[in-house]
Amino acid sequence: MGEKITYETIFARSFSRYDQKKLGYGAFLGCLLIALSFCIVFKPYLGPLPVLNMRMSMDVGLNMLRIMDSFSSEKLRGGDISSSMTTIVTETSSSEIEMVEESDTTGTNETKSNGTTVINNKNSSQQKEMKTVCHVEESTQFCEMNGDIRVDGKSSTVFMAVDTMVANSSWVIGPYARRGDEEAFKRITKWSIKSGVDAYEEAPQCDQRHNVPAIIFSTGGYAGNNFHDYTDIVLPLYLTSRQFDGEVKFLITDKNPWWIEKFRNILQKLSRYELFDIDKEVNVHCFTSVIVGLKRYPKELKIDPSKSPYSMKEFRQFLRSAYSLKKENAINMKDNGGKKRPRLLIVSRKSTRAFTNTNAISGMATRLGYEVVVTEVDSHVARVAEMVNSCDVMMGVHGAGLTNMVFLPENAILIQVIPIGGFEWLAKTDFGEPSKDMNLRYIGYKIKTEESSLIQQYPPDHEVLNDPYAVQKRGWYEFKSIYLQKQNVNLDVDRFRATLLRALELLHQ
Repeated sequence: MGEKITYETIFARSFSRYDQKKLGYGAFLGCLLIALSFCIVFKPYLGPLPVLNMRMSMDVGLNMLRIMDSFSSEKLRGGDISSSMTTIVTETSSSEIEMVEESDTTGTNETKSNGTTVINNKNSSQQKEMKTVCHVEESTQFCEMNGDIRVDGKSSTVFMAVDTMVANSSWVIGPYARRGDEEAFKRITKWSIKSGVDAYEEAPQCDQRHNVPAIIFSTGGYAGNNFHDYTDIVLPLYLTSRQFDGEVKFLITDKNPWWIEKFRNILQKLSRYELFDIDKEVNVHCFTSVIVGLKRYPKELKIDPSKSPYSMKEFRQFLRSAYSLKKENAINMKDNGGKKRPRLLIVSRKSTRAFTNTNAISGMATRLGYEVVVTEVDSHVARVAEMVNSCDVMMGVHGAGLTNMVFLPENAILIQVIPIGGFEWLAKTDFGEPSKDMNLRYIGYKIKTEESSLIQQYPPDHEVLNDPYAVQKRGWYEFKSIYLQKQNVNLDVDRFRATLLRALELLHQ
C-alpha cells in the first residue's frame, strides 16, 4: 500500500492534472495500437486448440467409430496442405486401433463428407510433405507414413520424428488383416505409432538408414491354417506391396520361420531384400516411408478392382509366375476331340472331413472319362501348386485345402462337398463366391445325413443330425468340435455321379 501511495505522489509532482489526463489517453491509444499490430502479425497462428479424441468400440460384431471434434467453425473451412505434416484417419467402420490426437495452434482442420478427418498443420520452413494416413476398415487397419520415420523393434514403436510445431498423435495397431477377431489378436503384437514434437523428443537415434519403403506385418493370428494364410496375409501383402515392384523391405513381427519357408517364393517375388525379424532387432531402423499393417477387402479371398489397381486375375497370374506354373487354361473338351482326358484332383484328408470311400469315387470318375489324381495337400506349396495347376477339376470336402484353388488354370472347375451342419453360408463365403472372381466354375454338392459319419455317433432323433442350428447357437467351439472335427464323408457314388457329369458338360463349353 505504501508503494502505491509513493508512486502516485511522484506521478502527481511531475505532471499537472491536465497533463496526467493527456498522458492517460495517449497510453490507452498506444496500447490499442500495440494490440492491433500483434493481432495482425500473429493472426495466422491464433485459434483455438483443436483436440480430436477417437475411441473404438465393438457392438455385436459391428463397430462404430465415435469422433468427438472440438474444431471451431472457422477451422472447418480447411486450408492448403501442400507442404504440411498431415494426419488423416479414414473411417469406414470401427477397429482395434486406439487413437488420440492433440493438435497445436499452427494448423487448419477439415472434416470431409466422406468420413475422412484431416488434421493439417503448416510450417513454412518445412518444405517436404510429411504425413500419417491411418485407414480403419471393416476387416483391417493400416497406417501409411511418410517423413523421418524410426522403427524401434525393442519397444514395438514407430516414430515419425518432427521437430516443428505439428500435431502430437499416437495410435496402437495390430498389423494383421482380420480386424475385430479377438481370438486371432491374442497372438498379434500391438505396435505403437507416434508422431509430432513429442515423438521427435522421444525418438531414438537412427542406427541404420534405408532408402526403400518398409511394410510391417504379422505372421501370427491364424497363420498355419492354409485358408487364413492366403486371405489374412498372402493376398493382403500382395495388395499392399505390389505397387513397389520389389523395392520394399518386409519387417515381420510375430515371425514364424516355418511360415516364411512355406511362402518363400511369394515373399521373394514381392521383395528383393532380406526379411527382418523386427521383434529381435536391437538397432533402430530409419525409413522415409513405412506402412504398418496390410490392405484387405472385407470379403474372403477378394480384390475389388473398382477400388484397387489389381484384380484376382492378376493375383493368380502373379502366383503362376512365382511358382513357374505352365498351365494357363483348363482343357476344352470341344476342341480336344476326346484325345485327352480331363484331369480330376480329389483332395484327400487324413483326419477330419475325410472321404471314407475314395477308391469308389476314383473308380466311378475314371469310368466317366477322367484321369484321376488323389492327394493330400501339405505345406510344400511349390509341389502342391504344380499338382493343382495340372488339373482341370478339383474336388474336396469343405476345408482349408480347397484354398489351393488359387493355382487352378483359368476356367477350371471347383467342386466343394458340403457336410451337414449348416455349412452353406460358410461354404459360399469361403470358396463359392471367391471362385467366381478367379474365373473358375463352381459346383456345390451338399451331402445328405446318410452320407455323414455322424449317423454312427448319434441316434437318428438327435439334434446334431436334425437341428444343427441349435448346436451353432451354443457357440463356435461346440460347433467346430462336432461338425468339423468329428465328421467324415462317405459319398453316395451314384448320387455324386451327376455332379461329375455336370463338370464334364462345363468342360465342353
